[in-house]
Amino acid sequence: QVRLVESGGGLVQAGGPLRLSCAVSGRIFSSYTMVWFSQAPGKEREFVAAISWSGGVIGYADSVKGRFTISRDNAKNTVYLQMNSLKPEDTSNYYCAATSCRPDTTVVLTTQGAYAYWGQGTQVTVSS
Repeated sequence: QVRLVESGGGLVQAGGPLRLSCAVSGRIFSSYTMVWFSQAPGKEREFVAAISWSGGVIGYADSVKGRFTISRDNAKNTVYLQMNSLKPEDTSNYYCAATSCRPDTTVVLTTQGAYAYWGQGTQVTVSS
């Protein structure tokens, strides 16, 4: 079983940076796609960013392009989400997720149902 544990969330002022980490354990193979989703209260989870375990960045949500950077350190079995220039609207619970292949369409890539493995989430609150 793949286990994903997010950390790094907290309270940050608007404009500030925050780095989230997703510690990965279990059977992760080179074909896996790792993603970050966000979920605000009362809303569905929304795609944030995706990266291939063996390749590069796959994509970002339009709302975070230029501000967030997804990266990985395979030696540390960790996926990161560097968040810069945070805005109050970024306030959400952020989840790390994984699927065993690379989704072949944008729709699948950004749909939470495509991902079999999820972390517990880490809360990010951005104050104005």
